[in-house]
Amino acid sequence: MEASEFKYLKGLSKVYPNIAKASNEIINLQAILNLPKGTEHFVTDIHGEYEQFHHVLRNGSGAVRRKIDDVFGATITTNEKKALATLIYYPEEKIKIVEAEEADNIDDWYRVTIYRLIQVTKIASAKYTRSKVRKAMSKEFAYIIEELVSERYTQDNKEEFYNGIIDTAIETGMAKQLIIAFCNLIQRLTVDHLHVLGDIYDRGPYPNKIMELLMSHHSVDIQWGNHDIVWMGAAAGQTANIATLLRISAKYGNLPILEESYGINLLPLARFAMKVYADDPCSCFTVGYREDDITNIKDVELDKKMHKAIAIIQFKIEGQIINRRPDFHMEKRNLLDKINLEKKTVTVEGKEYELLDTNFPTIDPKDPYKLSKEEADVMERLKQAFINCEKLQRDVRFLFSKGSLYKVFNDNLLFHGCIPLDKNGKFKKVKLFGKTLSGKELFDTLDNYARLGYYSLDPEEKLKGLDMMWYMWINENSPLFGKDKMTTFERYFIADKATHKEPKNPYYKYINEDETVDMILNEFGLFAEDSHIINGHIPVAFKDGESPVKCHGRVLAIDGGFSKAYQPKTGIAGYTLIYNSFGLRLAAHEPFKSMEQAIINESDIHSDNVLVQRVVKRKRVADTDTGKELKDSIEDLKKLVKAYRQGCISQAE
Repeated sequence: MEASEFKYLKGLSKVYPNIAKASNEIINLQAILNLPKGTEHFVTDIHGEYEQFHHVLRNGSGAVRRKIDDVFGATITTNEKKALATLIYYPEEKIKIVEAEEADNIDDWYRVTIYRLIQVTKIASAKYTRSKVRKAMSKEFAYIIEELVSERYTQDNKEEFYNGIIDTAIETGMAKQLIIAFCNLIQRLTVDHLHVLGDIYDRGPYPNKIMELLMSHHSVDIQWGNHDIVWMGAAAGQTANIATLLRISAKYGNLPILEESYGINLLPLARFAMKVYADDPCSCFTVGYREDDITNIKDVELDKKMHKAIAIIQFKIEGQIINRRPDFHMEKRNLLDKINLEKKTVTVEGKEYELLDTNFPTIDPKDPYKLSKEEADVMERLKQAFINCEKLQRDVRFLFSKGSLYKVFNDNLLFHGCIPLDKNGKFKKVKLFGKTLSGKELFDTLDNYARLGYYSLDPEEKLKGLDMMWYMWINENSPLFGKDKMTTFERYFIADKATHKEPKNPYYKYINEDETVDMILNEFGLFAEDSHIINGHIPVAFKDGESPVKCHGRVLAIDGGFSKAYQPKTGIAGYTLIYNSFGLRLAAHEPFKSMEQAIINESDIHSDNVLVQRVVKRKRVADTDTGKELKDSIEDLKKLVKAYRQGCISQAE
């Protein structure tokens, strides 16, 4: 036995001090390997749509309702199933309504409901060890729930046993709390792990509430999206990201997120905008307020002026980065120096276009990318506000701790955008800071730069990281962007829509070919026949017949328009994906109206489910990443038992 192995087994012996305890753990782990794999839930491009995301989390993209159907079949009515499902999603709120409506018969309702919840809990907990189920229970009711879902009672005494516990719960006034505990447990057990494939932020009004949900979730990972990296860079102090974030928030009428949810003081920007653009109608800088927030609009003209002010600042700061980082190869995107105010035109890629707006009071033609003194003061104040916002810093630290640019999980490759490919469908070679990168190495390097930008104390490393966090948002070689260019300037100032086009990376062309999919999966160490690529980012135009299922099911592009801003294009309100022990199931969701309507009318999100892949043999824990770790642990424990038997390590009594 090598010294390193002996040292490791010696440490392991402190946890399992004798053959009996080590052997018991081997038996326990071996039993876990034979359980069905836990259910994985995939969502992407949430874009601040809190209520819809919250509901999808609670109903497990229809998984809860399927369990109810499995348990009760035709023995209860459709309306009873809807009522039970709504109760499981929103137990506190639904019980209040029932208690008011069924005051005279509430005890009977308690009895029937608890009995039904017991049956659903049994099927939801069937794929887990008793220990794991116990840990998921409310501590207050763990013993009672465990007894109620146990199968150790005979049919003769089971009913009497159930009634005794339920009657006592009713008599002591604890029936409501017991029901809530059951509902929360069912939600918890229905989905074992959540994958968020990026873009939590921007467009919708409540990304902060989504972050709170994610931070309270029992098991989650996040693949950063391009909009997430903007907020992450802003929290680190990257002023180009701060300006971008503010511009997008202004464009979608979401500035209150910053002021009310994160406490970012926007008064310096507002005062500057009102002063510099006082007589400017800012007609090119409209604000896309949401219909459900229309009553909260305070000052449309101010929002438009702030929109323009921060857009001009953004173009200036971006120009500074482009000039500072020739490795980014973005010189063509510097357009402020291509403006001819006398002719009221701008030259883009050699062609001259008439400008829709020619009022640029802060742009110095001799040094167009230099911030005016007032602009610089505004940005410094905003930078300090972002850096010192503890709530934002908490959210961003969570994104770093639970997130990454990609993840390999249970033989699937997860990322937000794309794998940059060249025109021939091969990994695109990208040169950054003197090093040529492609494929997995590009992802790993960019991920590292993002962490340097946020955490590094070295000024040079931090600046590189900060600039790379902007690069990941906007550069054609970024796997988070996946387009040749971002035509923000053209969309504001040029009428010709030909200049607005943003050609997509060849990835989106080649991803339907087996050779390309094999190349990508192999690059990330995946060789299994049933491996998949799962990503979001580009909304799938469902209403035009486009399918999220690519390459006969090997690639799943599941951005279906969670964001209301995209729903007119997609025709639906998002895709989600469920991967359980039986296979992969894709759900296409209709728009979610409100939590209030879901509770009162017992209306779930209508979802069309498609079975993408059904496995020939049911997946077990042994077939998962967790299973691989458990197998390694079993081998280590077997070595420990052998060492005990050979006398290499002494057993404790």
